[in-house]
Amino acid sequence: MDGSGKDPRPGELRAARSWLARHGLGDTPPTPLLAARLAARWRARVVEQVLLALLIMTAAAVYAFGVLSGPGGSGPLVLLGGLVVALLAARWQVEAWVRRVDRRAGAALARRAAHPVQLGWRALLGRPHAACAAGIHAAALALAAGAFATGDTAVRRAAAVLLVALAGAAAAAVLQLRDLLRRPVVAEDEVSLTADVIMRIEDARESMSPGVVWSLPVILLLGPTFGWWSAVSVGLVPLGLAAVALVQLRAPSTAAMARRIVAP
Repeated sequence: MDGSGKDPRPGELRAARSWLARHGLGDTPPTPLLAARLAARWRARVVEQVLLALLIMTAAAVYAFGVLSGPGGSGPLVLLGGLVVALLAARWQVEAWVRRVDRRAGAALARRAAHPVQLGWRALLGRPHAACAAGIHAAALALAAGAFATGDTAVRRAAAVLLVALAGAAAAAVLQLRDLLRRPVVAEDEVSLTADVIMRIEDARESMSPGVVWSLPVILLLGPTFGWWSAVSVGLVPLGLAAVALVQLRAPSTAAMARRIVAP
């Protein structure tokens, strides 16, 4: 049983076994509780990717059909702001569902292990990943600021759309990281504690994934822009990909970081 009274699906147990093997825990058999927690995270990430895609499409639609259609006042931006809030609320509900799955798993344990130190953002995210995410976000904000510096009204309005969307993406990432830092440990021994920390690190890195941030400036290419701005917007994508690849190659793996954290 997985803590909710339901037996895990065979596919969820196979996926949990594969996950354990990838993280150097292949000698540990997958438990129904671990399978349930991993399945909840995989489903949540699919929904969160859909929500982020909706954010990009909404920003593009507001820009293409609202800002570019004429003066339009602040109506399109208010609409985009409202949709961003709705998407944040939906993402919060997804995270709340993952928390409920974790609580049920913790309640089903015969005993609870605990880490003696409350994990901080440096332990979960790591400086390289944090610096990469912050750098890409700063570059996107600088692009929006550069658009505001022009005298073109259409470009300045497009920059406002970009700023609202970037604020929504940043708020979603910060809220998720804050939630991860507050979640209680769900483990009964050293191995399950290591698996719990690995899941937290993966969740933290996923929350700071910069894919949406470096994609948003491309929206402004739908309308009137100017030379260097367009070149930098397009160039931000391969540069961001290169930065993420470099960090993933050089930074410690999630399993190595988890073992370092769990080790006394």
